[in-house]
Amino acid sequence: MNYNPKEIERKWQDKWEKENINHAEDFSDKQKYYVLDMFPYPSGVGLHVGHFKGYVATDIVSRYKRMQNFEVLHPIGWDAFGLPAENFAIKTGIHPEITTEKNISNIKEQMKIAGLSYDWDREINTTDPDYYKWTQWIFLKLYENGLAYKKRLPINWCPSCKTGLANEEVVDGKCERCGAETTKKDIDQWILRITAYADRLLEDLDNLDWPDKIKEMQRNWIGRSEGWEVDFEIKDSGKRVTVFTTRIDTLFGCSYVVIAPESHLIPELKDSIENIDEVLSYVERSKNKSDLERISEVKDKTGVELKGLKAINPINGKEVSVFAADYVLASYGTGSVMAVPAHDERDYEFAKKYDLPITEVVKSKGNDSSIEESAFTGDGFLVNSDIYSEMDSENARKAIGENLKEEGFARQKVNYKLHDWPFSRQRYWGEPIPIVHCGCCGMVPLSLDDLPLTLPHVDKYEPTGTGESPLAAIDSWVNVKCPKCGGPARRETNTMPQWAGSCWYYLRYLDNKNEASLVDANKEKRWMPVDLYVGGAEHAVLHLLYSRFWHKFLFDIGAVSTKEPFQKLRNIGLVLAHDGQKMSKSKGNVISPDSVIEEFGADTLRVYEMFMGPFDQAIGWNEQGVKGVNRFLNRIWDLAVETENKISSDDIISETHKLVKKVTNDLERMKFNTPVAFFMEYINLVYEKKKEIGIDSISILLKLFTPFAPHLCEELWQVLGNDGSILKQDWPVCREDLMKQEKTILIVQINGKVRDKMEFDGGIDQEEAERVVRENEVIRKWIDGKEIKNIILVKGKLINIVV
Repeated sequence: MNYNPKEIERKWQDKWEKENINHAEDFSDKQKYYVLDMFPYPSGVGLHVGHFKGYVATDIVSRYKRMQNFEVLHPIGWDAFGLPAENFAIKTGIHPEITTEKNISNIKEQMKIAGLSYDWDREINTTDPDYYKWTQWIFLKLYENGLAYKKRLPINWCPSCKTGLANEEVVDGKCERCGAETTKKDIDQWILRITAYADRLLEDLDNLDWPDKIKEMQRNWIGRSEGWEVDFEIKDSGKRVTVFTTRIDTLFGCSYVVIAPESHLIPELKDSIENIDEVLSYVERSKNKSDLERISEVKDKTGVELKGLKAINPINGKEVSVFAADYVLASYGTGSVMAVPAHDERDYEFAKKYDLPITEVVKSKGNDSSIEESAFTGDGFLVNSDIYSEMDSENARKAIGENLKEEGFARQKVNYKLHDWPFSRQRYWGEPIPIVHCGCCGMVPLSLDDLPLTLPHVDKYEPTGTGESPLAAIDSWVNVKCPKCGGPARRETNTMPQWAGSCWYYLRYLDNKNEASLVDANKEKRWMPVDLYVGGAEHAVLHLLYSRFWHKFLFDIGAVSTKEPFQKLRNIGLVLAHDGQKMSKSKGNVISPDSVIEEFGADTLRVYEMFMGPFDQAIGWNEQGVKGVNRFLNRIWDLAVETENKISSDDIISETHKLVKKVTNDLERMKFNTPVAFFMEYINLVYEKKKEIGIDSISILLKLFTPFAPHLCEELWQVLGNDGSILKQDWPVCREDLMKQEKTILIVQINGKVRDKMEFDGGIDQEEAERVVRENEVIRKWIDGKEIKNIILVKGKLINIVV
């Protein structure tokens, strides 16, 4: 009886689907566990093996938790609006509705033949009017609460995609979607006031079980800084420049002030600027640069002096020059900065380039700092600072700030790098914004009864590039009666960005057929928050930040019961192509899961995806590795069908329960490659002792292996004569009393010198070894009061403590 994955896999997939075995009951007595994948864009090329690394991992966790008697919710859906789907449709000349439906059907089949255990009853699609009705409702609630507003402002513009972009969608001055160089364009935009939630978005990160690097990326993007706003009067003008600084202690070293090229002061004081033509020319050149390009650390700093203008330093009354420079952004802080070249690297470079004064006003506490070659940017004590000299930086900041505050020149201020979110797009394939513009009533929101405002079907959906979406040309859709006064009005023609539908999709899974509300309150309380969320690290400051913002708002209006949506987050490492590069269609190096499944079966794909390496690290695809895993599955098959109906030897029972312990512990830590290695070690061991293994140990092995290779294990479970599905069996519990622990004598060294010998279990790990050694009385007298720099475990031989 040979292993034939083609024969058994489709059989079990059909049976599982018919029995709806993966359906989650909303109100069962079991403890809930919500496992969520970042849902895919339905692109035309389908999914490659890199996508399946994440999907297989969450499937393993879902199956594992079900066998531990959790009620597991593991849904999937389609993030189908936005640029990816629309750009593909434009490229092929086929309407987005058609391509999206076709692509979803293809990807859905890919998921099913891989044996992914999604609850398909909860499937959602962001382009379904029944879904985006509630996306529109959330927008209206944001508008109602003053968190959505319209404003004309310069935004990032992609000339290729012909639409506006949020700062988060621009990477190194290029559109993160198509790679084109971005420019600036003045457009009437809908903006979401995400800055109103900046502090809460920052503070609540501390309570989340997320990778540190993701939390740090969000902290840096929000960019909270505490400091002072300080006013510099412009001499003989009645105007003033207000700067924000976190280093008011360096104010005596200010050599010049810098304003953004967009500053209102330039047109207001143009008659006083002696070189106005040069200044205006510089302003024009700055408009063609993206914000990220302007503030890049590697970019050569440029600027132009506003000759004829002088600013007065409020701390000492000295006149300083005024510059316009593109490294200052009008949208950040006050749009102006004070320059202290001796204590800021950017100002130091600028001052050297334009031969400006560099005055040292802070020395390091060791008095060994020098500004001859570079700026000293740390804290220390003040010099050349009048009555504040010799004061340390921290106290000087308080004293100078409070004194200027009393004189009316300074105020304490908290600043953020985070900007409000440009929310509208000048494209067709997105959620219509449910606002009507009336000449009498102004902007009028639609009522819930008028939702969903559906996207009209059009033949011409290419972007216009004029700043208007293609919807603007559909007179029959645009021209309507005002819902408030009945007079003539026009619909909003911008659409929502691709992030809108993904900001709240995890909630719709809980109640995807509810026509009366966003989500039933009892179902939301039952399932939220998400227990495990898995996706790419590239979404750290896009989807993850936006969805946290929306969720906090929904919490504030009573629509959800939790402050955060995703309690635990884990990121997927890339699967690299044969050439070591990231997979992409343009490079021709994409590896399809379909071909792997066709040749070797879904279980081979699943097990290899997990065996490749640590889940969160980038790993290269290796065809020989796939073949090796397939041989391993055949060995399991052969062992199981040849096993006699008897009880295993004590040695085999011991090894089996050690396997239970190791696999369970690593699955809890989302380590997937090591359990596969443990399975391989176990199979190698028992093959040497075939006559000693019985049906009891094989049954435990199959249960442990089920989350990884469900089709193989389900088939073997039936071959062995068992009733019912193996998927519904309880997860094995380790019996410590059945495990034979071999003892090992280890030498304990301190800085290479032998101090003691200790007896350990043979399988002791680094963490346990450190704990036991630290508690040993003999060793403690050698390490008390000393800093332990390292503990080195050489398994089976020695432990060396480095102090």
